[in-house]
Amino acid sequence: MTTIETAPLAAAHAHEIENPNERVRLYIWQVPVRITHWVTAGCIVLLSLTGAYIADPFLIPPGGNVMSTIRLIHIVTALTFLVSGFVRTIYLLAGNRFARWTAFIPTSKFQATELFRQAAFYGFIRKEIPKVLGHNQLAATAYLVLFVLLLVEVVTGFALDGLMGAEPGATLFAWLRELAGAQLLRVVHHLSMWAILAIALFHVYSCILVDNVEQNGLLSSIVSGFKFPTREEIVESRDGGESLLEKVQ
Repeated sequence: MTTIETAPLAAAHAHEIENPNERVRLYIWQVPVRITHWVTAGCIVLLSLTGAYIADPFLIPPGGNVMSTIRLIHIVTALTFLVSGFVRTIYLLAGNRFARWTAFIPTSKFQATELFRQAAFYGFIRKEIPKVLGHNQLAATAYLVLFVLLLVEVVTGFALDGLMGAEPGATLFAWLRELAGAQLLRVVHHLSMWAILAIALFHVYSCILVDNVEQNGLLSSIVSGFKFPTREEIVESRDGGESLLEKVQ
């Protein structure tokens, strides 16, 4: 496993970099990470739309065939999301430094305080953005909350589906329906959906803002996998380091 230098240590070597302001092509997001990102995003949209219709059939009279089709789409999308989540979990353990769990859970005091410095930047209180190549700590924390909410959605969703006698929810989550009751499960399921959509909205806002400031291809990187930081930014970034200069293209 490659050791990640903290930004203060890396900055001490910045003056030794050849052509420090030259922008280079650096591979950040691996293919499975990019695919699961877009699959998860698509699933969230489709699950929200179909879930809203199941809760309140607002467009078409809820005939048996229509509602059955919507429920089928909802369940198939949920299963697709589970597969995507499983693949992403593998890369939390086996991915590169930008995909691993250490990119989400603070492992140093400097990384932890970055959360507040990044929040100050988003709130236009702080002008300087923390130097990070992958996930900044505030975004990473938001993703951790998102993971928990998505897990809540999966559990409550299958528990509610079990009300119709469908498996595995009917058997696997019978205890949860008995403990919480169907109505509370519906409330939690719906509130979690709105919280997920709020985080998604913040995610889009923050990406556009940071992309405009850094000018290094943040938005396009989740499609191509590559960002275009300067050599100095690579060394000074909290998740960067001189070792990454050997991998630039």
